[in-house]
Amino acid sequence: MSHPTAPPGYDDRNPLYPPPSGGYPGVYPQPPPYGIDSYDSGGTEGGGNFHVADWDDKKVRHTFIRKVYSIISVQLLLTVGIIAIFTFVDPVSNFVRRNVAVYYSSYAVFLVTYLVLVCCEGPRRRFPWNLILLTIFTLAMGFMTGTIASFHSTKAVLISMIITAIVAIIVTVFCFQTKVDFTSCAGLFCVLGIVVMVTGIITAIVLAFKYVYWLHMLYAGIGAVAFTLFLAYDTQLVLGNRKHTISPEEYVYGALKIYTDIVYIFTFLLQIVGSRD
Repeated sequence: MSHPTAPPGYDDRNPLYPPPSGGYPGVYPQPPPYGIDSYDSGGTEGGGNFHVADWDDKKVRHTFIRKVYSIISVQLLLTVGIIAIFTFVDPVSNFVRRNVAVYYSSYAVFLVTYLVLVCCEGPRRRFPWNLILLTIFTLAMGFMTGTIASFHSTKAVLISMIITAIVAIIVTVFCFQTKVDFTSCAGLFCVLGIVVMVTGIITAIVLAFKYVYWLHMLYAGIGAVAFTLFLAYDTQLVLGNRKHTISPEEYVYGALKIYTDIVYIFTFLLQIVGSRD
């Protein structure tokens, strides 16, 4: 079976970053390289992440979906546990606030594992290395998110978690029910990713010299909306029956995408809610 050229990647993601004690960040870490997803551009079976929606075997599709969401559930539980430790255990919270370099170390681990999982099809599909890399990635991203949460009040963290959970559930249910095909609008998602990237760069440069509240909130608002749309896009790639779907062999890749979207929604919401403390 031949496959059409898959849509370009929208992984124009800004990295997580922690605000310093007493204020918001003036310098932002650089995001990972953009457009690094590997896609199926030819007719080789299983040669990439995306394929034409041709999942006639419902059992295969349902097994794939269960596997993806089981992995995501474990990832989110692990992340919530790390955030809880960083939020409620004062010695841990105080330590990461005083040692921001630890955060950047976890960011380095996050970036390396992210690039390996996204760019290298071999490790991503080969058990158990795919799960080992995904576990390291989840721990690194959970540590980064917990570090960010430690700079905000417990109330802001809880509110952001609740809103994120509601948004994720609503988007998932909507994607199960709707006839709208987000996967057919890959070009628009690429443009949206570029907007988030450019807005993040401008915000980083401006806040490096002077904190501008409205600019920071604008960036956080754009990021929250953008990654909510990205979550809908990735969810439909996993669910199938659309113009483009993720290969049934790419359960690690599907979990990675959706988990990352949810975490980014949380961090952007945390910036908005935490700014009102």
